[in-house]
Amino acid sequence: MADEAPVKLIQIGPKGGIKKDGFNLVTERVVAVNPEARQIEVELLAYDGKTVVLDVAEEVLEDLKKIKVGDGATIRVVEEGGKRVAKSFKIRAKDPHAAKADAMLLDLKDSHWLNRKYAAEVLGELKDPRAVGPLVEALTDEVGDVRQRAYDALIKLGGVSVPALIPLLVSEEDELRQSVTEIIRKIGKPAVEPLATALVDADDRLKSRIMKVLDRMGYKPKPKEEPVVEKPRLTSSST
Repeated sequence: MADEAPVKLIQIGPKGGIKKDGFNLVTERVVAVNPEARQIEVELLAYDGKTVVLDVAEEVLEDLKKIKVGDGATIRVVEEGGKRVAKSFKIRAKDPHAAKADAMLLDLKDSHWLNRKYAAEVLGELKDPRAVGPLVEALTDEVGDVRQRAYDALIKLGGVSVPALIPLLVSEEDELRQSVTEIIRKIGKPAVEPLATALVDADDRLKSRIMKVLDRMGYKPKPKEEPVVEKPRLTSSST
């Protein structure tokens, strides 16, 4: 779990009502669950995605074990001995698409090629950005059908795939290098900005490959304009 400075949480009480000890903390994503340490880490969207670690009361430890990473939850929190302690949980299951993507990401590493093939296809339909890395790896799968599904899926994912593909433009594997080039070209316009951005830090070999891909896509980066240096003006001084 992250060891960060504690995030100050705002206590919310019912308007005009009696204030109760503690507050309700609503989180869209549980980051980590540790039943042994009796702790839960949650992401706070209202605080720009920062996370906070909460201790969990003994009486709700069984409820803690039911929570999965990625779930949303409303947590009743109280201050005890200088610590924030979770006293109750109301779990909101994660988005079904995210749950399906989780399952497909596991299947993409399955030992049976048919499962890998199906997983790659579904991940392309779901367009979950987390699939980019695993799908790029699947471009080198031993089974051609799996490689083809990964190829198609990365095109469907679009521009988000491009940064992970760019380094492979200089791969020593001819088939992989060709596949990556075709994927980027088929992604089209959304690939232009990531390619142009990559030019800044690319070495000469990669820069050459990027320029060729951009040229085939009909895009030519504008040459950097030289800064205009104003010549000093000559002035005549009166004597």
